[in-house]
Amino acid sequence: MGVTSFCVLRDRAVVRVAGADAHHFLQSLVTSDLDVVRPAEPGTPGRAAFAALLTPQGKILFDFLVAAEPGGCLLVDIAAASVAAFVKRLAMYRLRAKVEIAALGDGMAVVAAWGGPPPDEGVVFADPRLADLGFRALVAPDRVPALAAAGAEDVGEDAYHAHRIALGVPEGGRDFAFGDVFPHDVDMDCLSGVDFAKGCYVGQEVVSRMQHRGTARRRFVQAAAAGAASLPPAGTELSAAGRSIGILGSSAGPRGLALVRLDRAAEAMAAGEPILAGDAAVALALPAFARFEWPPVASASAGEG
Repeated sequence: MGVTSFCVLRDRAVVRVAGADAHHFLQSLVTSDLDVVRPAEPGTPGRAAFAALLTPQGKILFDFLVAAEPGGCLLVDIAAASVAAFVKRLAMYRLRAKVEIAALGDGMAVVAAWGGPPPDEGVVFADPRLADLGFRALVAPDRVPALAAAGAEDVGEDAYHAHRIALGVPEGGRDFAFGDVFPHDVDMDCLSGVDFAKGCYVGQEVVSRMQHRGTARRRFVQAAAAGAASLPPAGTELSAAGRSIGILGSSAGPRGLALVRLDRAAEAMAAGEPILAGDAAVALALPAFARFEWPPVASASAGEG
């Protein structure tokens, strides 16, 4: 391994869920199996879960990582802009559960690290979505300089998002709006974000039905600007032959992510029609982790004879 690159993700924050019922409480609400979550041990990063809290209709309200502190408290690494709404939603579900829910605010920083050995500060865990994403460390802000002192290089948030985008991993609030998409739309089923055997959670029936019927028509894929230095901004419509096929997510230079109708994109590529984001030509590709494929396209001559 080389030198670890790291950065503080200033748009992320941490919520602590503590108490005798903390594990059972979250386990009954979220899409992933929290039984896999383990605190770090000396010399070994912890194990975390990637999960979402859904509406009863199966759409994503919040996506996040769940890690464990020694002693059983759970730490939720979540978009900072979502913290207040997330805490309010958990409080709504709490009822008589023995659970304490607290936003840690400025008391804990979220650090992403990749390309080298894991950090040795704070609550450290391997990113559960993809091994190539590296590690996370939830640390007291005054301990962040110790990471650089240990030889890691602070490369800034833009470098992290370029790394994430290059791997094809979408992120809520940057690539899609909360409340608008299902877990399958944003590839959570391919990124260890949904457990189909754990039993009930909010929205579980809809997600299971999509899985077993194979009805997910929209997916996040990788997008690359053809002959351009950069892609248009997130939210730009993708079209082919005058028909909308999707929408761009975040990008870093010529690489980006896009939420597309797989059938429409496949038809356009099979017909050799240019796919445009605004006026820019775009090439689409499935991410390496995808367990889905471009759907087959019927031949124009099918049925002739």
